Amino acid sequence: MTLRKISKDQPEHFEFSKENLEEAKMIVEKYPKGKQQSAVMSLLYIAQKQNDNWIPLSAMKYIGKLLEMPYMRVYEVATFYSMYNLSPVGKYFIQVCTTTPCMIRGAYEIVEACKEKISKNENELVHEKNSSWTEVECLGACINAPMMQINDSYYEDLDKEKVLKILDQVISDKMPKAGSYRGRLNSEPENNRKTLLDIKNA
Repeated sequence: MTLRKISKDQPEHFEFSKENLEEAKMIVEKYPKGKQQSAVMSLLYIAQKQNDNWIPLSAMKYIGKLLEMPYMRVYEVATFYSMYNLSPVGKYFIQVCTTTPCMIRGAYEIVEACKEKISKNENELVHEKNSSWTEVECLGACINAPMMQINDSYYEDLDKEKVLKILDQVISDKMPKAGSYRGRLNSEPENNRKTLLDIKNA
């Protein structure tokens, strides 16, 4: 796993768009008086979505002022959780799960596909493809392994050939259809139910 680094190129200014500011205020209002700082994780996520999938330092300072909390505390949250990107990752950020269940079902074939289509180097933004990829720990879809995440969407039941086709769409600036790539609905068995087939006798 490559160590996450804070981008050297930082914008001087950040503020929420009108729509995002309204959403942020609605989130803050859900917390009891004096507990508004608990909204920091949600506001960081809004900032990341607004800023092309990454959070600049200026956004952390902006959120700190908005929540009346020290900038350093916002920084501590943003740097602790791997869900927050601290440097540009591109319009399409591909996260490949390589934890044991995915690994034994072919996760490294997905890694090879990313190396072929995006970049040989993990965490390297390829600007002309507007994307980057990285290995991550468990994404919680073990039963549909191997899988990967692109931005907020899960892609499951994969193999190298399917991933190559998905990445071709990404490079063409098209968001691929999410879900199982073996036609499963959620985590259902592939050949219908295996248990409780006779409800009357169950």
